[in-house]
Amino acid sequence: MKLLNDEIVQEVSKMLADLTDDVKLVVFTPSGGCEYCPQIVQLAEEVAATSDKVTVEKYDLAADSDKAKELNITVAPAIAIIGKKDYGIRYYGIPSGHEFSTLLFGIQKAGGQPSELDPESLAYLNSLQEPVLWQVFVTPTCPYCPRSAILAYEMASVSDLVRAEVYEAMEFQALSQQFNVMGVPLNVINGKERVEGAAPPQMMIDAFKKALA
Repeated sequence: MKLLNDEIVQEVSKMLADLTDDVKLVVFTPSGGCEYCPQIVQLAEEVAATSDKVTVEKYDLAADSDKAKELNITVAPAIAIIGKKDYGIRYYGIPSGHEFSTLLFGIQKAGGQPSELDPESLAYLNSLQEPVLWQVFVTPTCPYCPRSAILAYEMASVSDLVRAEVYEAMEFQALSQQFNVMGVPLNVINGKERVEGAAPPQMMIDAFKKALA
């Protein structure tokens, strides 16, 4: 049974029609499987079928540990969205509900879509000297979460020093507890600076500066 109906397939095809670069959806699943693993693989394959620029690779996290290490994947299920280079764009869990748009935006960014960030944000990102890990905790039912996830992907696509990891909070409860996720979206910068809610670019850059201070 298809996950995407004909109407959604048409919309996805339109969204991905302007990709200039090839994109790989590299899907990692845990050895023992997971509740949503079959749907995650199927969803990636159905999205890839809408564009000749998008392909899917499937790996087992334990059996294919070398590949996982290469892409810095330590937990699964995970999707690494890779364009002509690895922009550090990752999604952990199933990108369903509101988060389906996050997956599509990640593909657009990895596929060469120009940045829409303001000049001040771009200037700061281009001046970065130290790595930034931006973790975004989301849920599929949260209408505001894609704004944070999409901004993280946008900044990762601009700077080689920014890595954007989006986590479905309920699927990764241990990590959510570690960061005391009480509401979503929650943005965590370098494991220490927290920004709650869908913050604008300048607020997130301020968080970068505090985390790197």
